[in-house]
Amino acid sequence: MFILGIETSCDETGVAVFDVQRQLMLSNALYSQIALHEIYGGVVPEIASRSQLEKIQPLVSLALERAGITLQQVDAIAVTCKPGLVGSLLVGVCYAKGLAWALGKKIIGINHLEGHIFSTFLRRDNTVSTDVPFPHLSLTVSGGHTAMYLVEGFGSYTCIGRTEDDAAGEAFDKVAKMMGYPYPGGARIEKMAATVGFEDYFKYPRTRNPDGNIFFSFSGLKTAVLYHLVREGAYSMTTGPVAGVSDELKAKVASSLLVCITDIFLKNIELAFKKYPTIKGFTFGGGVACNQYMQERMAQFCAIKGLSFHFPPPAFCTDNGGMIAFVGGYKAQQEKFDTFTLDVGK
Repeated sequence: MFILGIETSCDETGVAVFDVQRQLMLSNALYSQIALHEIYGGVVPEIASRSQLEKIQPLVSLALERAGITLQQVDAIAVTCKPGLVGSLLVGVCYAKGLAWALGKKIIGINHLEGHIFSTFLRRDNTVSTDVPFPHLSLTVSGGHTAMYLVEGFGSYTCIGRTEDDAAGEAFDKVAKMMGYPYPGGARIEKMAATVGFEDYFKYPRTRNPDGNIFFSFSGLKTAVLYHLVREGAYSMTTGPVAGVSDELKAKVASSLLVCITDIFLKNIELAFKKYPTIKGFTFGGGVACNQYMQERMAQFCAIKGLSFHFPPPAFCTDNGGMIAFVGGYKAQQEKFDTFTLDVGK
């Protein structure tokens, strides 16, 4: 059984082919739009959807060519239908529905976040891991979402905590922009923090968790960093980033931010393990899961707790068709297909 996976929830266009019987990702083609959006400091929805209209057909052809199969050999088409930018989602869903109808193939709508949750099963060699235990906790973090899930099986998961406002990836992007760096900012923040040793220089505020509730919030943290940069003369409320600010100050801000956000994650992970003591492991997915500093601290935490720790390789961390094809694979085995009334959602 071959599953064609299509991902167009935000600014990336991803197409992949997954072989369900061999549990092998045969291809994972991706077109990144970073160059199109970095001059604006963030994703422009209209530009994103227009680019996806241009790239989706060539990427489908490329993914099939790399997989060594034809469209006629595809058994089902899995496509992200929520959540995301409506225009971008429509590109993928409309294309997938048209293709499935024309070829007489089955269609499967996929929740983008479910893709990130189960991307942690995908290995660098394109095989599927059998080492991730159930039940486990999953933290998925990107520029658009931050949430924790209790995962009890393939397709069986419950959100136990999410951000009350902004996502952690957005905090990285916005703070990087305040310091005059282009979008996206996550990798830049980690690189700068490494130059000063990943220390917590400025003690930015951590969110509190009253009554042991699991939740995230990063809006206040962004504001705290903004006011700090203003006090340091590094940012102007009227003109933006100030030229000539020392690289050392920026690096210390980046380091303090990274340590702060990681502390917030670990605090919530600790609360979750206390609340769900039968958990056997922890997984970390989404674009921010590429952050090696966070990976190392989470690995240390899990080692102390005697828990397994898993995260996907970079190709499956950011938005990609591979994770959508993989989720489509187990949904197809569970006979969870959709009709052509499939629509986009929040």
